[in-house]
Amino acid sequence: MTSQHPLAGVYAAAVTPLRQQPNPTLDLESVPLLMQFLAARGCHGIVLFGTTGEGPSFSPTEREMLMRAACEARESMPGFRLIAGTGTPSLSETIDLTKLAFDLGYDGVLVVPPYYFRKATDNGLFNWFSEVIRKSVPSNGHLLGYHFPNVAGIGFSIELLERLKDTFPSQFAGIKDSSHDADLARNLGAKFGADLVVLTGTDSYLQLAMQNQAAGCITAPANILSTDLREAWDLINDGKDPSEPLARVKRQRDILDKYPPFPPTLKALLHRLHGFPRWSVRAPLESISQELEESVVQEFEGLKV
Repeated sequence: MTSQHPLAGVYAAAVTPLRQQPNPTLDLESVPLLMQFLAARGCHGIVLFGTTGEGPSFSPTEREMLMRAACEARESMPGFRLIAGTGTPSLSETIDLTKLAFDLGYDGVLVVPPYYFRKATDNGLFNWFSEVIRKSVPSNGHLLGYHFPNVAGIGFSIELLERLKDTFPSQFAGIKDSSHDADLARNLGAKFGADLVVLTGTDSYLQLAMQNQAAGCITAPANILSTDLREAWDLINDGKDPSEPLARVKRQRDILDKYPPFPPTLKALLHRLHGFPRWSVRAPLESISQELEESVVQEFEGLKV
């Protein structure tokens, strides 16, 4: 049912490990442990520096440090895929980060439109992405647009997607769709079929999206519930009923939705339920309060009863 594009699958929009300090720094030693944990729980790969990874909070130098650490960790994890979030409002910085990702051997990049420029036209966005692709994406590389208009304030129209796909049929692979828009999921399938790689950012839409030719998902909750997402992905591809794992996904997602934003909550759950270090978040985000942490942990532990 789903495209077998090289990027098809289940991905965690990975949290970024940060040591507990007044100005939290990267915990590079934990990167292999997080990658091994997610691979063991069914993830085909991870996305670094997305929204859940607090991407805009990190400098190009910090991004390079983490990207290199993930590459080193992958040497002992054949087949595990790496996608780097490389989009920034700066065209030149985006080009540099995207080129770096492919030079390091990343499987793809996830590029948000230049979010400061919320009134950019489709033509302006086409020119911007064309520059990025021509200057930094190799002929065998794959760029995914990051469609998250509720946060970025700007996204991809069907017409823009069609123009990018026609101009760069291989390099512009598709999009991560975090719009939470069921109608868009249907429209993307009707317009592009499996030619456009669509990875939904909404866990509860996985079946709907894949029924409309999506290739899988990239989600924040996959940091802790990827086992069920992978089971559902496999069942859908095999033409079987995914209702049981998707029901578990929905119950967990419904809990998480009560404790926004995701990064501090997921880091608390990874610590409390899976023994990872107590990672911090970087300002302007704040760590979850002790009261809320106890509440969300109790709700997750209650699912096991």
